Amino acid sequence: MESLQTNHEKQKVKISQLIAYGAGGIIPIALFNIAGILVGLLGNISLGLSAFWLGTILIIPRLWDAIADPIIGHMSDNTRTRWGRRRPFLLVGGILAALFFVAMWWIPKGEFIRTLFPSEATYQWFQLLYILITLLLFYTSCAIFEIPHGALGMEMTVDPHERTRLFSAKSFVGNLFAMSTPWLFVLANMEIFKGPGGNEADGMRYVSLLIAGVLIPLSFWWTAKLREPGFYRVSKQEKKPFWKDMKHTTQNRNFIKLTLAIFTLATGFNFVTLLGSYIPIFYVFSGDKVAGAYLLGINGTIWAITGVLAVFPLNWVSPRLGKRNTLILSIALMAIAQLSKIVCYNPNHPYLIIIPTILLSAGMLFFFTLGSSMVGDICDEDDLNTGHRKEGSFYSVFWWFIKMGFALASFVAGILIEFTQFDQTQVTKVDYLEGSINEIKANLSRTNVLIFNDYLKKTKEHNSEILYNAIKYETYLDRISQQNIIDTDSKGNQAKKTLRQNLKNTIDSLMYFDTILNAQKTDSINLSALASKVAKQGIKFNLIKVQNYVYELTDHFKANLKNKSDEKHYSDLLAEVAQINRMLKSINIYETDSITTLKLEGIGKKIPSLKQQSPYTLLMMRVVEIGLPVIMSVLSLIFLLAYNLTEKRLQEIKQALTARNS
Repeated sequence: MESLQTNHEKQKVKISQLIAYGAGGIIPIALFNIAGILVGLLGNISLGLSAFWLGTILIIPRLWDAIADPIIGHMSDNTRTRWGRRRPFLLVGGILAALFFVAMWWIPKGEFIRTLFPSEATYQWFQLLYILITLLLFYTSCAIFEIPHGALGMEMTVDPHERTRLFSAKSFVGNLFAMSTPWLFVLANMEIFKGPGGNEADGMRYVSLLIAGVLIPLSFWWTAKLREPGFYRVSKQEKKPFWKDMKHTTQNRNFIKLTLAIFTLATGFNFVTLLGSYIPIFYVFSGDKVAGAYLLGINGTIWAITGVLAVFPLNWVSPRLGKRNTLILSIALMAIAQLSKIVCYNPNHPYLIIIPTILLSAGMLFFFTLGSSMVGDICDEDDLNTGHRKEGSFYSVFWWFIKMGFALASFVAGILIEFTQFDQTQVTKVDYLEGSINEIKANLSRTNVLIFNDYLKKTKEHNSEILYNAIKYETYLDRISQQNIIDTDSKGNQAKKTLRQNLKNTIDSLMYFDTILNAQKTDSINLSALASKVAKQGIKFNLIKVQNYVYELTDHFKANLKNKSDEKHYSDLLAEVAQINRMLKSINIYETDSITTLKLEGIGKKIPSLKQQSPYTLLMMRVVEIGLPVIMSVLSLIFLLAYNLTEKRLQEIKQALTARNS
């Protein structure tokens, strides 16, 4: 007994190493989670990109990531440097992941970018291509970090439960930072980040810079702090060819059973992760993004807190029940969580969603932490049989399967959203309408600043900015009208012609002001009066955009009324947009003196209702999001019951390795 106690103390990981290793969970858990959820969500509801094509292109980085993992794992196993096998990868991968995380959010957008492309479809394909390239670079960077990091966790100790403690620390920190995922959506919706006329896609550009500012210093810290205790012995082992290592890994039966169990369940939940973000916004809060974002934020915080706290019962339950039985318990928790959503997705009581969140978060933490730890147990058994440590190869093949599941899920998620008939065009058009209303509010405030501060430079800049945007918007409208894809009645066509003429008049006025402001002699200019006129033209331009977006929404709803069976839904939306149109006409959008913030707020209160999705869409979202993971959980359980690396066998392996290595 005394000898066993001494061996356990020798294998115990120091607290400083535990913290440094745990900090690495930020990249594979938090950052990976943020990219996986928010890129698809924002691409669809903020940029108006097709959910199907987003899902399709998201497969490619996942597939590449799965291919890169075994290569990086093999390279890591066979690297020999003065800093060890794993640590150089941690530094390079951490820095690159931070940089490319920023790059992926700077998707070119806006009316100027639109005018560079011959059609809206071409413009959207360009955006999809940009997302694809930056995601390829980001996922490659994550793999450079994560595969050596996971392999390092396996070789830092041969005690199976101490290894669980290490991976629990990784889950603890990763989930601690993962709670930021929904709050990033909240931050991105704040005007300080997105600007008065922007949306959450604009806000994420600046939020990502904050994240990179934290991650890069951390990369240097954990690289310097971590140690590789078995490197002296491993540095002398023979290097093996890539394909020989891969073949050896995939011939281990326990490894394949465990991997299939993790793969099946992970894939089932990843199929519906994106839908889990849509339901609070479009079902619980009827399309109100701000309210939905706060619910997602609170829900994400509860998820992360539960994930953080669940580490402690995991480390208590696992040694008593054994790893396999604890894994079965986690599957049961997740299945119960999914079934509870039947009641807990409730618009009248939105915060009931916290109940399945707690159960699901605890189950997920147990499941994935134990999964990675159990791969380490398999590596120990393999080391005992062969005398070689291949953590990089085993861990990379394990994640190859999981990431292939992610790739499949990315594709299926897009198909599922299309299957529910979610209308992303409706959502983005309403966003444009809302953004223009907010720009008018900002200009109303700006008018006073310009009148009371007679600055020639400010007036010039203001006029130039409005003129530039108005010309680009006119170009955009020309292109849309040439495509001639929307059927409108003669009354609607006449209204649009009048609107276009008013836009032309606004541009002519702004060009005239530009000539005056850039004249050589400006002494005779009544700058205060001119600044007021410029501001009014800016308000007029934005009101023209608002009116045009109302026309576009009207046409869109009419088209859907013809093509879809849900007539009542689109009839109600047409009635709502008609009411907004009447409110616009009642305040006379061409007489800017009659516009007040109070009147604009009256219109603004009507806008969120225009984002409501059809009853069929909302029902199918819930059916798919709840049911599919339950089915996949049953399949996962079947694979897990065939896994036979028992607790007794783990202790035998630990004692044999300890005796041999000492």
